Amino acid sequence: MHFSKRVIALAMFSLATSFSQAQAVRPDVAKPLKEASDLLKAGKAKEALSKANAANGVGGKTPAEQFMIDRMRAAAAQRAGDNGAAADAMEDLMNSGKLSAAEQAQTAESLAYAYSQLRNNAKATQWVSKAQSLGNNSATLKQLQAYLQANSGDYGAIAKDAAAAVSAAEQAGRRPEENDLLRLADAYSRTNNGAGQAQALDKLVTYYPKKDYWAAALGRLPRKSGFSDRFSLDVMRLKLATGNLEATNDFMEMAQLALQAGCSAEAKQVVDKGFAAGALGTGADAERHKRLKALVDKREAEDKAGFTAKLAEATAAKDGNALVQLGQCRIGAGDAAQAETLISQGIAKGQIKRPDDAKLALGRAQLAAKQKAKAQQTLRGLQGTDGIVELARYYQALGN
Repeated sequence: MHFSKRVIALAMFSLATSFSQAQAVRPDVAKPLKEASDLLKAGKAKEALSKANAANGVGGKTPAEQFMIDRMRAAAAQRAGDNGAAADAMEDLMNSGKLSAAEQAQTAESLAYAYSQLRNNAKATQWVSKAQSLGNNSATLKQLQAYLQANSGDYGAIAKDAAAAVSAAEQAGRRPEENDLLRLADAYSRTNNGAGQAQALDKLVTYYPKKDYWAAALGRLPRKSGFSDRFSLDVMRLKLATGNLEATNDFMEMAQLALQAGCSAEAKQVVDKGFAAGALGTGADAERHKRLKALVDKREAEDKAGFTAKLAEATAAKDGNALVQLGQCRIGAGDAAQAETLISQGIAKGQIKRPDDAKLALGRAQLAAKQKAKAQQTLRGLQGTDGIVELARYYQALGN
């Protein structure tokens, strides 16, 4: 385990107190302890440990003498890398009843580390719990606890601990630690808790919107039970927005889905980006890519020429579905303001086949128009088990 020894070194420094501050001890105890102290200061830890052991061999020791000897044994053993001797001495210190509350909390952490170095994870875990019960919540103790849990394979315990840490941070108005969210997602994955893993990934993209976390979240969404294929284009849109649309097939698929949705301007943007990135127009299928580009350019020109007529037809319609459809395609065309207007008009007209889908499109338009507060309000509260709830959360996270 690559765990820093700085924690133990700092803890043991407090144990090596000067003799001028200690209670009087007999000369046959004081002499080897003084020699051990001088050797430790000179960096000769093994020799110091030998002198401390010599002091420990003196008979008839008083409790005060034993306490001083155990302090020195612990300090010298740690510096010498003798974790077994350090653990023995620190356990004696814990049992002495002479450590302050703060010293007990730190020494318990030191014991946990020493036993982890000895590969005695059971005792290390016991001392982690003891340190926590004494009020020790240091970052290094949490790191050690995470290491021990991971090595134990007790992913249920890891999930419980990580979930508690995330919940505590959120309730306190703080951003959860990235490592806690990663531990939570991994533990849920290993225990086949798909819903829990999804929630952890949602929090990762919300609090730490890194490309890799987006890739994991968006990669699992289409595999969600009940996910509707009608949201495939939205998944692609999120991949594009988060830098995760890179493969040739992804550019091809998104362009084709956009065409099927009647959004030729969006399809043109996708194809142009694919060619600019070198994902399209090269390789064995280069001619196929060129044919797709030609089709997209033709459709985009036709739709641009016929937009006024389509708008008039949609405005005259009895329901608002055509306005919503026309509006959401204006997002990909780069006209977010008009997109919001048309979708809002369509929703207001009523008789929408899928009201929540229309709200999802409206939220997208508002985000594109830099109206974050309105978008959050629109996207909040969407319901369904077909993927729309997750998409709404992801669009909100994208707008943060």
